[in-house]
Amino acid sequence: MFKFLKEVVGGSGTGLKDLPYNIGEPYSSAWGSWLHFRGTSKDDGSPVSIFSLSGSNAQDGHLAAGRNGVKRLRNVRHPNILSFLHSTEIGTVDAGSPKVTIYMVTEPVVPLLDKISELGLEGTQRDEYYAWGLHQIAKAVSFLNNDCKLVHGNVCLASVVVTQTSDWKLHAFDVLSECDGSNETSSGQMLQYAWLVGAQYKSMELAKSDWAAIKKSPPWAIDSWGMGCLINELFSGMKLGKTEELRNTVSIPKSLLPDYQRLLSSMPSRRLNTSKLIENEFFQNKLVDTIHFMEILSLKDSVEKDTFFRKLPNLTEQLPQQIVLKKLLPLLASALEFGSASAPALTALLKMGSRLSAEEFHIKVLPTIVKLFASNDRAIRVGLLQHIDQYGESLSAQVVDEQVYPHIATGFSDTSAFLRELTLKSMLILAPKLSQRTFSGSLLKHLSRLQVDEEPAIRTNTTILLGNVASYLNEGTRRRVLINAFTVRALRDTFPPARGAGIMALCATSSYYDITEIATRILPNIVVLTIDPDSDVRSKAFQAVDQFLQMAKQYYEKTNTAEATEGTAMGISSIPGNAGLLGWAMSSLTLKSKPSDHAPVASVSSSALTPTSSNPSSVVDIPSTVPVRVSSTTDFAEPPAPTSPTSTDGWGELENGLDEERENDKDGWDDLEPLEEIKPTPALANIQAAQRQPISQPVSQKKQVSNLRSKSTPKLSKDEDDDLWGSIAAAAPKTSKALNMKSNVTDEDDPWAAIAAPAPTTKVRPLAGRGRGAKPAAPKLGAQRINRTSSSGL
Repeated sequence: MFKFLKEVVGGSGTGLKDLPYNIGEPYSSAWGSWLHFRGTSKDDGSPVSIFSLSGSNAQDGHLAAGRNGVKRLRNVRHPNILSFLHSTEIGTVDAGSPKVTIYMVTEPVVPLLDKISELGLEGTQRDEYYAWGLHQIAKAVSFLNNDCKLVHGNVCLASVVVTQTSDWKLHAFDVLSECDGSNETSSGQMLQYAWLVGAQYKSMELAKSDWAAIKKSPPWAIDSWGMGCLINELFSGMKLGKTEELRNTVSIPKSLLPDYQRLLSSMPSRRLNTSKLIENEFFQNKLVDTIHFMEILSLKDSVEKDTFFRKLPNLTEQLPQQIVLKKLLPLLASALEFGSASAPALTALLKMGSRLSAEEFHIKVLPTIVKLFASNDRAIRVGLLQHIDQYGESLSAQVVDEQVYPHIATGFSDTSAFLRELTLKSMLILAPKLSQRTFSGSLLKHLSRLQVDEEPAIRTNTTILLGNVASYLNEGTRRRVLINAFTVRALRDTFPPARGAGIMALCATSSYYDITEIATRILPNIVVLTIDPDSDVRSKAFQAVDQFLQMAKQYYEKTNTAEATEGTAMGISSIPGNAGLLGWAMSSLTLKSKPSDHAPVASVSSSALTPTSSNPSSVVDIPSTVPVRVSSTTDFAEPPAPTSPTSTDGWGELENGLDEERENDKDGWDDLEPLEEIKPTPALANIQAAQRQPISQPVSQKKQVSNLRSKSTPKLSKDEDDDLWGSIAAAAPKTSKALNMKSNVTDEDDPWAAIAAPAPTTKVRPLAGRGRGAKPAAPKLGAQRINRTSSSGL
């Protein structure tokens, strides 16, 4: 037979090519003369089962019974009866002899005996699974006997198959016939094919061919006997060899034994109806009750559902895992997808899914989760966000960007603070999967709003999130966003943990800042917090100051090394070309300083930081703020008081005071090297004489540079009013040193661009009251108070 089928599959059959299914490998067992094959659909490749039955001619008795079975299976529909898909009858010629083959295609199933061997269950779990299977077969037989008035005729181990979801289903309808005692012809068809039933499975009246007794018997009499045979084969683990083996009840569970004996009663009228069998206490176990509850879930009220789903995660640990994954998991996923399950069911779904392989998780669980993000149920959304760490890594970047994030983003503006915080925390996992367009165009705007959220915890977590996802921003966005978000808002937050988070975020992202930003924008803001009222903030501030000062010192050492080895070889010509304004500023500075001071230096990185490469602009910008060496001792005098760059950001006098301290700090770092090189003259007269000496650069040239810069500076903040951060934007300061002007260009889609602190600048003003009015003061970086007088009377 197998050889014949191989020839048919090979193309020798004239009609098999019309079968829309591919025949695969056979199973080891099947009912009667049928052969059971694996198969797939030619359309979509979905799995199926293909049963074949062959005979020498069309009048063969097996073929006639097979046609009856195909017709009955096509017409009878029940959840516990094998689902029919397709059938055909093909005539072929094999070695000169005609052959007729019936092909019947059904849902994919496995013989029960093979499934039992595959599962290998033992003890309580085995009994629970058998109870569930017998419960399903009993319902199928009851449906045939009581509702359809049909007799299956041969219920046994071979007539049961198992689906992919581990459900047991009844098939082998070749002997199926009507059973009606008032109709003389009702048992004719059963009489015609009774010879197909093995002698060991025949009830006493059927074995004696007592048709009168059969007609007088209830419809379930013959099939109740068959159920007894199935129970015996199931628990003994062997096929029934002869009728006498039914007396061996050692393997039968004691709770099931009384009903087993009633099923095999010698008097047909006293045999137990299969509809009553499922009332036995043997069928009242955790597995049966759990699956039954899931199947009628839509009939349960919300209280029952919540109670059930809260217990389900722990309950699944006690059930057979194969049944949980193949039966309960699909039921639960379907219930969640169609809205009949409550939010606690999501916890159970994810716990079951954690036991699947990565490939199975993608197929069975992820599609349901993605669909749930579109749910309007807030409890479902909360559950998804609370457990996002369990499935977030499995989501593809395309799915996150196109299907998940658009729904999650609504949570940023939700009225519930709890949901806003969960949405924020979920971005730690999902942000790496977002495209740069979504990241910069949507996520950053939401984060900018959350940094001023009414909830302090949300503001704090927003800062922490920005520090964690900084590596996923492109270079330009990092330069515009990070310092502004951490210093302008986080370090000035009224909530101490938020200030602490800002400090930690700056330290965690320190490798992204060049020395200019560290010296002029980061250190001045952190130093202020060393006197913060909160001890934790003070402690973190001191640690951060140490870290950034160490980076500044390393840069200083590299600068000295470059001076010693290259001398004047690294002048203006070694600096890559850039914008005109930057070029002019560099030229102006080189007139007062050594050419080597402006040599390009790579971004600093300490042993505790992750080295990162700098873009070309940062390479040029760093040297622009190298300490300018001026031989005059004017640097040690009172600093000038230029216009405050922060007079409009809402901080008032406190802000200006801080900026004055930053100016002094910056000047101190600028003058460290001159302190080492210049030895002050003991006589005050000599010092004053040195100060009166003219400098190399005329005042008119400095004013020209200042005028050029004042014309170009307004372009840096042209979009400030339209930006989300415009309300706290710092006004653009003026400087006589070349800073990174590219990084201050406002991007319309960047919520942090408007508060970017431009490079600090100063004006050259004469000092009064000390006899130096004719001498221009040394240029200083940083902001000064407005209309404040120095100690000399300004």
